[in-house]
Amino acid sequence: MFGSLGITELVLILVIVLIIFGAGKIPQLGEGLGKAIKGFKKSVHDVDAAETDAQAVSTSAQLSQLPVHSTTATGSTSHAGEQQPVSATSSANA
Repeated sequence: MFGSLGITELVLILVIVLIIFGAGKIPQLGEGLGKAIKGFKKSVHDVDAAETDAQAVSTSAQLSQLPVHSTTATGSTSHAGEQQPVSATSSANA
């Protein structure tokens, strides 16, 4: 996790932190660091959710702008609003 840091280096770093901050401040530092990480993860998750919602809205807007085609009894397609005559033979077969 820390690359080439061994046990000796980690112990040395912890001793230096203990000397600088004291035993009473270390839990407070850990709590503050934990809250900061939790807040960062929450903000990243919220941004991802907002991007997903924006993509869904843009996709639905694009789909609503597509032309609508309907199939008549003869099997041919026509655009919405256009009417094509239906022959008597094709309606009798259906």
